[in-house]
Amino acid sequence: MGGDLERDLGFVAVLTISMGAMIGSGVFVLPALGYKIAGNAVVVAYVLAGLVVLPAALSKAEMATAMPESGGTYIFIDRAMGPLVGTVAGIGAWFSLVFKSSFALVGLGAYLLLFVEIPATLVKPIALALGTAIVVLNVVGTKQSSQLQSVIVTAVVATLVGYVVNGSFLVEAARYRPFDVTGDGGVVTAAAFVFVSYAGVTKIASIAEEVENPGKNIPRGMLASMGIMMIVYTFVVAVVIGLNDPDTLIHGGPDGGPSLTPMADGAAALFGGVGVTVISLMAVLALTSMANAGVLASSRFPLAMARDSLLPRRLTHVDRRFKTPSTAIAFTGALLLVLIAFVPVVDLAKLASAFQILVFSLVNLALVAFRESDVPFYEPTFRAPGYPYVQIVGLVGGLVLLGQMGTIPLLGAAGIAMGGVVLYLAYGRSRTERRGALATLFGDDGAVQPTGRE
Repeated sequence: MGGDLERDLGFVAVLTISMGAMIGSGVFVLPALGYKIAGNAVVVAYVLAGLVVLPAALSKAEMATAMPESGGTYIFIDRAMGPLVGTVAGIGAWFSLVFKSSFALVGLGAYLLLFVEIPATLVKPIALALGTAIVVLNVVGTKQSSQLQSVIVTAVVATLVGYVVNGSFLVEAARYRPFDVTGDGGVVTAAAFVFVSYAGVTKIASIAEEVENPGKNIPRGMLASMGIMMIVYTFVVAVVIGLNDPDTLIHGGPDGGPSLTPMADGAAALFGGVGVTVISLMAVLALTSMANAGVLASSRFPLAMARDSLLPRRLTHVDRRFKTPSTAIAFTGALLLVLIAFVPVVDLAKLASAFQILVFSLVNLALVAFRESDVPFYEPTFRAPGYPYVQIVGLVGGLVLLGQMGTIPLLGAAGIAMGGVVLYLAYGRSRTERRGALATLFGDDGAVQPTGRE
């Protein structure tokens, strides 16, 4: 039933898939919401969030070169800490990414309405149609999906560069004086809120099995995309603040809330009469790209878990014609469409973001477990610099941000974790005897395996 996936993704594909997973709500939707929390100091919040993500990106880049298998986060945490924690991480990461993809497809409606005269009631059907098209594209081929990513990301980045260059001549410096927190929160709180903007950087590890020369392309692609997006976010958010009246950012959205289209609000001053249309079109493309990257990456979690007997084996099916995990993609796509149709995904995306921070903290712990246990199969071709201090900083930083998320998101993360525990106890525990690398530190090294594939 299972099969090998095709390794046909080069460096450009790795770079654009990673960037495409980040270019979306983080730049087109969240700046005004972050401004409401931290005022013009939200620019610092974006930098801080990127610095907290960086240790996990380095850790994942190293582990992906040692275990270039589908599943990414799940594989790393499972092999490091065992199948119980792996199940929790796998299910949580899967849900979180699907929630983000649903949020992206529904969220593009705010931009879509700016340049297409359609009834607001059609936004959800359009999101469902786009979701279906994305699922079909991912079944047809990972290479085709990555090629679409490359085209979209190139167009969006070019537009963002034009936005920053033109906007730098029009910003009002007075909107940065004083440069401090003038919102209803703080920089750390805002950083926790915009953390999800960077979470997509490590999605490429989920499809490492389909990357050519993963030992070089994965770390180079992940770290290059991280550096590019930190620069893009910083300058774009700075221009958004300088172009728009604070009242527009804070009260220009639905029901007098923060604007959901902050880049389009000042676009007319940059590109003339077509400015709003240009930015809105790029937003729709970027959010579609973000959803596509989410489906591409998240579908590999059930595939990897099924290979390890933690989910039904039928999810390991690889289409003979297209060489893609069609059953896992269909399973993921079904959840995506259900969320779009019936669930307030904006609220769920906020809950899932807390779990993303928790997973990134566990990734740093996983690297420590591998390094200290010295299991024989762990032979990465890339070594994360600054070990273990970088991982400690990432862990502490993640926990600090997690503490800023509020009660409801924390309860949501706890609920996802409990669901993973129940699934493992009810299904997975009787089907696996594996132990994680962490077990070797306590004298149990007889059941640590590099892979669950037959």
